[in-house]
Amino acid sequence: MLCKVLAKEETGSCKFVVVFSRYQGKLLLSRHQARDTWETQGGHIEPGESPEEAARRELWEESGAESFTLQPVCGYRAADDEWDKGAVGMVFLAEIRGLGPLPEKEMAETRLFDALPENLTYPDITPLLWERLAGSGLWSHCE
Repeated sequence: MLCKVLAKEETGSCKFVVVFSRYQGKLLLSRHQARDTWETQGGHIEPGESPEEAARRELWEESGAESFTLQPVCGYRAADDEWDKGAVGMVFLAEIRGLGPLPEKEMAETRLFDALPENLTYPDITPLLWERLAGSGLWSHCE
């Protein structure tokens, strides 16, 4: 899997969103019902949705977040083997103030982490995007 970080302005027509979520000072990750690995919240942008609308929807669906702030961080391009066949996505940072029950859709559970765990659903993408977020200073300054 290939992945590279893009400036927000380079995202063009995004197909995906990734949301790094902070709750009570820790990273909130989700575990899909069909997997034993951890992932950020996110997914496909549906027709007619903006990237921010998709990020808000995915954040609620995959974590139960009800009260939060959301800000764009950067874009990214991911591809299996050739860049021109890859897809562009947008990365967001969410500061969650309130969680409701986890919707009974795709996710089995959420968990708080101090750092990225080793068993990630997307081990080629998530650490690279996390590094960009941490390096931007946004993670340490969001309140």
